[in-house]
Amino acid sequence: MSPSQWQTSGKGPTVFRAAGLRFFFFSREEPLLHIHAIGSSGEPKFWLEPELELAVNYGLSDRTAAKALSLIKEHEDEIRRAWEQRFGR
Repeated sequence: MSPSQWQTSGKGPTVFRAAGLRFFFFSREEPLLHIHAIGSSGEPKFWLEPELELAVNYGLSDRTAAKALSLIKEHEDEIRRAWEQRFGR
């Protein structure tokens, strides 16, 4: 997906949507590779480096946060490509 194909909102460009969650980046919030997810009940942030893990969770259920982590694992290559296209390396 090229940056021109990303959907945008006030929260940043959407990388992908799945399971009722939107996965996105903020515009250069910080240099370490990470992604946010937002659902109807909350918003977690996940690090992809140095390893894939939950950084913080604001209100999403543990079950939904675990599902988000699983989806990030499935889409990790896509996320990394999108990060590089958006921010460079």
